[in-house]
Amino acid sequence: AVVLAAVTQSGFALGHADESLKRDRLVVLAAVARYGYALKHADESLKRDRGFILTAVSQGSVAGRALLYVDESLRRDRDVVLAAVAQNGFMIECADQSFTRDRELVLAAVRSNGFTFQYADDSLKRDRD
Repeated sequence: AVVLAAVTQSGFALGHADESLKRDRLVVLAAVARYGYALKHADESLKRDRGFILTAVSQGSVAGRALLYVDESLRRDRDVVLAAVAQNGFMIECADQSFTRDRELVLAAVRSNGFTFQYADDSLKRDRD
């Protein structure tokens, strides 16, 4: 109860939790919801668990930042990247480079934050519609 209360208040607290709790889905999800970067401290098994990561990055703009710490293979997973950039458009910057040409994904990023347009492929910078 103490760790869950701590990470619910401050996701940063996950870094100080016992290693066994860094594998606990509920604890890590609570931490990521408050502080996306908390995924850095999660067990590696969770960082490559596609279902867990889809849930984690979909929890809001702060949680979208967790994409920075997911397994490299999931940065190439379109569904994972789309879920993350829909919450925090800037996460397109740490996704696989090929996604900067993906119209739907770039549009989701731009709708989240217009400043992310700078990461779009040049071909999309000519796309009026």
